[in-house]
Amino acid sequence: MNSLFRKKPLNDLLHNKSGSTHLKQTLGAFDLTLLGVGAIVGTGIFILPGTVAAKSAGPAIIFSFVIAAIVCAIAAMCYSEFASSVPVAGSAYTYGYVVFGELIGWLLGWALILEYGLAVASVASGWSSYLNALLSGFHITIPKAVSGPFNPELGTFINLPAIFIVLIIAFLLTLGIKESTRVNTIMVGLKVGVILLFLVVGVFYVKPDNWQPFMPYGISGVMNGAALVFFAYLGFDAVSSAAEEVKNPQRTMPIGIIGSLLICTVLYVAVSAVLTGMVPYTDLNVTDPVAYALQVIHQDWVAGIVSLGAVIGMITVILVMSYGATRLIFAMGRDGLLPKVLAEISEKHHTPVKNTWIFAVVVAIISGLVPLDKLAELVNIGTLLAFMMVSIGIIFLRKNKSIQQSGFKVPFYPVLPIISFLLCAFLISRLSVHTWISCGIWFVIGLIVYFVYGRKHSELSDK
Repeated sequence: MNSLFRKKPLNDLLHNKSGSTHLKQTLGAFDLTLLGVGAIVGTGIFILPGTVAAKSAGPAIIFSFVIAAIVCAIAAMCYSEFASSVPVAGSAYTYGYVVFGELIGWLLGWALILEYGLAVASVASGWSSYLNALLSGFHITIPKAVSGPFNPELGTFINLPAIFIVLIIAFLLTLGIKESTRVNTIMVGLKVGVILLFLVVGVFYVKPDNWQPFMPYGISGVMNGAALVFFAYLGFDAVSSAAEEVKNPQRTMPIGIIGSLLICTVLYVAVSAVLTGMVPYTDLNVTDPVAYALQVIHQDWVAGIVSLGAVIGMITVILVMSYGATRLIFAMGRDGLLPKVLAEISEKHHTPVKNTWIFAVVVAIISGLVPLDKLAELVNIGTLLAFMMVSIGIIFLRKNKSIQQSGFKVPFYPVLPIISFLLCAFLISRLSVHTWISCGIWFVIGLIVYFVYGRKHSELSDK
């Protein structure tokens, strides 16, 4: 039992940074904030406001976004304290390994692999829908059989655009994080510009009557909506994966994590309010609600630009989520819990090229075959479990005197970490039984992998 909860000494992790598996420190606060905005603003702003408003919350979806943002903000502060105290790749996996022990760290890492993998797959699937909408404006049509997930009844068999974009992003990531952040910065600028264009045009077509009834599904609908739009905020936790490649992480990590979350919350609430004011919420259950709303008000030229912005914007989400996954897998491979080949660094590009391509190929297959609605809830449950453990882990971090704690501190300790834990537990309770069963199967597989391979090959096993 002791071996299951053996803890990774932080000194060992920091020592690794000076060895052959070192990731170069090249990112500043601005890079990190834009990585966060790039990861967060994507499917959440271009797709989820329509489907969640139509099915769960109505115009009160703005409250759903605010509630989800509050939960994320408190969790983000917990991540910020961990990231400044344990500036090592691996995010919640590494934090769990240091404060709870190997088995809990492994389960957190396994949950995050689920989160990042399915997040990339689901956004790639949504990206394909917007690409089709954009190309149709130029009278270009991708054959139906290769433009959607496997569903013979609808005539779709594989989503080739989704597969294509995942593999292109993998190639970009292999070139290096600095090159990737340059591309991300350009795309985030274009994406935010398109969102502001939608708000400026759409606000003149808002009809207050469309906000009535404001809360058609009641408080329960708003809470269910919050559990679903929580998916829209995923990304700030992926930013914490960059801790090992950041200059001055004690100062930079909190700025990047919390700053990106605040920017995105303002954008989400504004888009949701304008969208449900332009079109009755009952009409928004479509795959491209923002472009659809603009077509309803006969602003087709703006709809075309928004589709282009969505196509560009979602690429940044795929980029940052893929980045977070590869750094997580790198950390788990470096610790011996996954094969060491996954922690090999390219001498030329200083990136884990092999694990990047392995991750991309697996996720590309999933994104090409599985429908979007089957992916989103599974992403949420993996994330919420990680958030719960990171939140409660702050209490154990503060008690660990061997870890230097001179960086960011969660205010109102221990109240806020406990509140964060309880709020995440509440949101996770709103997810469907099907999601719980699927997640349970994933964790059973994870335990088998750990006991068959990870436990024996762990770097701590010899010690």
